[in-house]
Amino acid sequence: MEKKKRVVVGLSGGVDSSVAAYLLKEQGYEVIGMFMKNWHDESVTISNECPWMEDSTDAMLVAEKLGIPFQAIDLSEDYRERIVEYMFAEYEAGRTPNPDILCNREIKFDIFLKAAEKLHADFVATGHYCQKDSFEKDGQTIHRLLAGADPNKDQSYFLCQLSQEQLSKSLFPIGHLQKSDVRAIAKQQELITAEKKDSQGLCFIGKVRLPDFLQQQLKPKKGNILSISEDYPAYAQWSLPVNTELTSLSDEQLDALCTPIYYQPSDGKKVGEHNGAHYFTVGQRKGLQVGGTGKPLFVIATDTRANVIYTGLGEEHPGLNRNGLFVKKDDVHWIREDLKLQVGEHQRYQGRIRYRQPLSGVTLLMREKGLYVIFDQPQKGIASGQFVAWYDGVESIGSGTIF
Repeated sequence: MEKKKRVVVGLSGGVDSSVAAYLLKEQGYEVIGMFMKNWHDESVTISNECPWMEDSTDAMLVAEKLGIPFQAIDLSEDYRERIVEYMFAEYEAGRTPNPDILCNREIKFDIFLKAAEKLHADFVATGHYCQKDSFEKDGQTIHRLLAGADPNKDQSYFLCQLSQEQLSKSLFPIGHLQKSDVRAIAKQQELITAEKKDSQGLCFIGKVRLPDFLQQQLKPKKGNILSISEDYPAYAQWSLPVNTELTSLSDEQLDALCTPIYYQPSDGKKVGEHNGAHYFTVGQRKGLQVGGTGKPLFVIATDTRANVIYTGLGEEHPGLNRNGLFVKKDDVHWIREDLKLQVGEHQRYQGRIRYRQPLSGVTLLMREKGLYVIFDQPQKGIASGQFVAWYDGVESIGSGTIF
């Protein structure tokens, strides 16, 4: 008789991972539930809740109900080093990190995966809404990361930094289901998490207010909010002439089109004050607390050194919308390494710069310095430090950190 494959499921105490564990058990795997404790600091959680303890208890009760072994693992030190310190450094530098994407790459599918391998696991599994399949090409197995079947819950964007090696060891048991089906299964199996709300907050920290979290490390500091005119001369560099043959553009032209504009305090008019440029991100509208402007103000750039926020009036402000972005060579990541673009090559894909954003047509141009990504339609609030991901239909092909 063939030995059962062993899977360690990241039980988060939520409904998705609970059902993932149930389905794997039904499919005949030997399942172990493991809860990741990633955070100790209760001073930044909302109210007096202690979310990780509640989640850990729920995860344990689910494991008990399913009759599977359960253990908790403390990854808080790795999490602090790899995620929290990275977040603080990025915000301090005026960039906008995406801790969820990093958490998947560095914690769930690296540290957690290694912990699972110590238990002789063949795979790790999570409650992500995405799918995976594999095929043979030139004698090699290629793994494809595919969108989840529920368009409202598809989480492939959060996994856009995974490698072939990580995918080869990963299972996504609920990716083919709708959220409503997942809840129905949990209810049917009388799992304690069936009605539990989805967690809002930082990846695996729980219910945390981001500004409170940042203020622990990045102290408030008064500075000016400046408004930039729509007629600012540098915006001309971002305009893409109609019928431009993108492949014929020089590196200089691509740089002009794809890199952020660096404003000077003398470029804008003071419209208010803020408590720290590092608390704000490009595209942000809430929290500026500037009235009497008619149209809403949006953040179009931050300068954390000079502690200045630059804003534009209205959603159509040219400083908020641009077609192109750049990814440095070292920051380009291919899930499908066999489709990696070489210098001088280009390809058409669909892309997005944030979770749940509808995909738009993009042209990728690989040059010596890195990858230029040109969208067919202008993108609102392209923020340095965030991730751009590109797709071929439902398949996630690669991603990169926006410069």
